[in-house]
Amino acid sequence: MNYQVIIPAAGSGKRMGAGYNKLFLPLDNRPIIDHTLNIFLKDACCNRIILVIQPNDKILFEEIFKKDHYSKIRIVDGGSERQYSVYNGLKAADNKGIILVHDGARPFIQAETIKQLVRFASDYGAAIAAVPVKDTIKRVNAMEVAETIDRSSLWQIQTPQAFRYSVLKDAHDQAKSEDFLGTDEAALVERMGHPVKIVASDYDNIKLTTPEDLYFAKAILEKRKENSYN
Repeated sequence: MNYQVIIPAAGSGKRMGAGYNKLFLPLDNRPIIDHTLNIFLKDACCNRIILVIQPNDKILFEEIFKKDHYSKIRIVDGGSERQYSVYNGLKAADNKGIILVHDGARPFIQAETIKQLVRFASDYGAAIAAVPVKDTIKRVNAMEVAETIDRSSLWQIQTPQAFRYSVLKDAHDQAKSEDFLGTDEAALVERMGHPVKIVASDYDNIKLTTPEDLYFAKAILEKRKENSYN
């Protein structure tokens, strides 16, 4: 089943401390964003990649694309918030079918997870990748434990998040009209009362946010290389 993917890539990368967009940081001698894009470029079911960027980064991104003739990538200017960037990307998409939203800094999503998300979104309208929470979670007030939360029903949410185009468009339109800013696309869909299904992902699907994450990224790459040799 075919789909389009919106990749927000307009962040400043402050927590990474690089001084520039973290997606240009090298990972195994290639920019992080190159790894992420390659997942979808290799997927025959991906009809279009909509890359949402800061205008100042356009030349740098285009240099990456020229190298491999990325013909199915469309570049769109981002907004002041991630939600606005995704909305700009949505307006550049074909207004039908399945839309995925995926973080540019998640270069380890598995093809099978993408396939399941697309199928679930087609069947139910909305589906998100997630993994069960492993650590004990406590609610804290003023640096004092107020409650230990039962983690059996808690999931750590990742991307991609997948939706029928109409569901995601309605959610964004409603959020815009009500001046609501959510933490992710699923939050916008949830507040409309639309059910959101969970697709079990894996713990390798990390988001590269801080310098420490690069150590984990390198370890994941080494593990995958070893597995490919066995």
